[in-house]
Amino acid sequence: MQTRRQNMKQTVALVGALASTGLLPLPARAFNKKAFEAKSVLDAAKAFGGDTLVESKEVTIQGPDIAENGAVVPLGAATTAAGVKHMLILVEKNPNVLVAMFNVSDAVVPNFATRAKMGQSSDVYALAVMNDGRALFAKKEVKVTLGGCGG
Repeated sequence: MQTRRQNMKQTVALVGALASTGLLPLPARAFNKKAFEAKSVLDAAKAFGGDTLVESKEVTIQGPDIAENGAVVPLGAATTAAGVKHMLILVEKNPNVLVAMFNVSDAVVPNFATRAKMGQSSDVYALAVMNDGRALFAKKEVKVTLGGCGG
């Protein structure tokens, strides 16, 4: 009779073997180290294949003008442009600029929302990386108040 520990070891070994052959795709394979280490908006765009930044009315960013709690700032990004590969939400003055990345296909409506942590007031970007290499963006300034006093 096999113990639970022996069973777990065999399962982990099997999953590892399948993952190394490519038969079992793991989410970690989608990790883009350059993007998560990017210190600027342009660097993050380049990490996802965007070579030129172009401001566009086809991309919109949603967020509060004043965030009373920088720990949970609601942000949203959307686009009406065709041929979008990725949608990014970026906070310019965060230690790591990239907040969220969403893969887009023809079956996906490119309208996303999330919450981000912001340590200070900053410009927030919604960036649509296109299949042709362009990166369309919209930006908005979000002010973070200290102590949640709203002033």
